[in-house]
Amino acid sequence: MTVSTNSIDQPAVDTPTVNRRAIVIGGSLAGLFSGVLLRSIGWQVDIYERSAHELDSRGGGVVLQADVVTAFKRAGIATAALGVDAFERYYLQKDGRIDRMPMRQTLTSWNILYRTMRRHFPDEHYHQGKVLTEVRPGNGTVTAVFADGSDETGDLLIGADGPTSTVRQQLLPAYAPQYAGYVGYRGLVDEADLEPEAAEIFTERFVFYDFPNSHILQYVIPGENESLVPGERRFNWVWYVNYDEQTELPRLLTDKGERQRTYSVPPGMMSAAAEQEMRDYADQVLIAPFQKLVAATKEPFVQSILDLGVPQMAFDRVALIGDAAFIPRPHTAASTAKAAANAIALVEALVDHSHNVPQALADWESDQLALGMNLWQHGRSLGERSQFMCGKGRSRG
Repeated sequence: MTVSTNSIDQPAVDTPTVNRRAIVIGGSLAGLFSGVLLRSIGWQVDIYERSAHELDSRGGGVVLQADVVTAFKRAGIATAALGVDAFERYYLQKDGRIDRMPMRQTLTSWNILYRTMRRHFPDEHYHQGKVLTEVRPGNGTVTAVFADGSDETGDLLIGADGPTSTVRQQLLPAYAPQYAGYVGYRGLVDEADLEPEAAEIFTERFVFYDFPNSHILQYVIPGENESLVPGERRFNWVWYVNYDEQTELPRLLTDKGERQRTYSVPPGMMSAAAEQEMRDYADQVLIAPFQKLVAATKEPFVQSILDLGVPQMAFDRVALIGDAAFIPRPHTAASTAKAAANAIALVEALVDHSHNVPQALADWESDQLALGMNLWQHGRSLGERSQFMCGKGRSRG
């Protein structure tokens, strides 16, 4: 699903420096979209990321949507080499048949989007290891207070801190992500590590295998070093599997260091038992090409599929964007595009209202709530259509 805004050919907004400062909480994609776009209209921007480490490798593949291209162009970022083109879809059948559908899509990766924007955002304004504890409104300002005792004041604060958003927890404490009843196993495989017979099926194609209460999909994305050269790229796969929230999910989300994770276990951190359970199940239910793809994966990871929708995104001088506000299920292929669309619309509203923040946010909010709600509902519909769990038990397979 493509989240549309204005034409991707629209030029960047060119305005004088406005001497306004934005504080962005969260240094992942939503935060970076906000940061680079606000800088493009003359704002001073500082991003504060809770993790003390670089965020590389936190995600796998991303379907490149028009809003991401729009955001890059408006920020003055080149868009010529962002992804790999798939020219058709394959739907593999258990009896060996292949249903083909011509469909061109560009597939990119979380890493290449993140690294590209980081290169266009000044290091001295990107702060790591900054854990937000409080958002404090002021007289015509807003202040972020951090766990290290420091605080920062600006004209606008953007909560782009994802599913566990501290900003949202303070402003809307009754709203938190809800487990949808299933997880997405994910993995990345270097092209050179997959045997030729399986690689031939998967290369330059979006490939699916559907079976009762589950499906797995695959597409090629840029390599770890951002290479688009054939042979240096990676196969990206996602496999949706039902797990009961009470009896099964806690075990799956306990990592190899015996730490109980909230929503996901990153690459290299799955427990040996959970990883072996996934591999054994793959051998039982997947067809040969996907069995080989899973077997070739060195560091699989797992993410809970979540639902989140909020009734409000604007709070005077504070805005919630991206997954801090709405989490559409991944079947929409629109989470990253939604974050870009939120940021594009925000800078447009600021320009339209002469950088009057409360007025701009009030004007911005309505369409963004509608966008988030539509995607949220569409994702739930797609999940139910695929017979995944929706909060009540349905056994795997």
